[in-house]
Amino acid sequence: MKKLFMLIFISISLFASEKVDKITLSGPFASVSHPFFRMIQTGALNDIAKNVEFKLWKTPDELRALVINGDVDFMALPSNVAANLYNKEQKIKLLNVSIWGILGMISRDKNIKTLADFKGKEIAIPFRADMPDIVFKELLKKQGLDPKKDFKLRYVSSPIDAIQMLILRRVDHALLIEPAISMAIEKSKTYPMKVIAPTLYRSVDLQEEWGRVFKTQAKLPQAGVAVLGKTINQKHIIKRFQEEYKKAIIWYKNNPEEAGVLSAKHLKMLDANAITSSIPNMKIDFVSAQDSKKDLIDFFEILKASNAKTIGGKLPNDAFYYKQ
Repeated sequence: MKKLFMLIFISISLFASEKVDKITLSGPFASVSHPFFRMIQTGALNDIAKNVEFKLWKTPDELRALVINGDVDFMALPSNVAANLYNKEQKIKLLNVSIWGILGMISRDKNIKTLADFKGKEIAIPFRADMPDIVFKELLKKQGLDPKKDFKLRYVSSPIDAIQMLILRRVDHALLIEPAISMAIEKSKTYPMKVIAPTLYRSVDLQEEWGRVFKTQAKLPQAGVAVLGKTINQKHIIKRFQEEYKKAIIWYKNNPEEAGVLSAKHLKMLDANAITSSIPNMKIDFVSAQDSKKDLIDFFEILKASNAKTIGGKLPNDAFYYKQ
């Protein structure tokens, strides 16, 4: 009996010692990061980490700095950026794709139904040369439109800047990501904004447009989560992360009101109602990197043919796609 208790004590001690001091999650204010907050709220990773924290990145430059400095274990990011970093020999592997549709146009003109209808108009676009801009330009080029000649593109540093420009009537059209689309619409309904600025409307869904133009499914492997640095070799931690992130996504989709409140608590620049409104208007589903591989390769092939720099000059090899 004494030996049995000793074995149990040793087993518990060994298990406890397997915990890492801290796991750092990072991501943008966009929907791909929101399930992280559910994981933190419920202590989902308490069995493998003494502490779990979230670091926000606001711009692509901040994202890259976090990766290079090795300050993060798991990062939510655009799929092409993950490929770009991998091809530049950063220690990164893609774990999953969760965002399949969050891009859309927003406009004061409810009669605009296609991207061609925006011809000659000024459009605010955040994150120059990153995911929203890339998808928008690929769709234009596929339809024989010239992004430089046919449109007045006004680049801004973040979706928040684009929303402010819409609200202040400095522009009438923008390309945004959820929940920024819902946030702009919600703000335009509040006093005194509803007096100052006319109503904003959801316009072209870029995923639907992609499916129509490229004759494929109306979805795109836009963003997911990658594992970084030394954590790449810690299979048990990765396995537990994947399990809990998947659960958190399911909860997020099924509990939009609670998810809105929780996400707004962590991201002060967002409104809970806007996040709640955004959830039914996007495609969010957990798909492992291996199961997303075909969709990713098809997408990367298009980017490579148009501008190879967006994925680091070439298609990432098989080692980019994490395999448990």
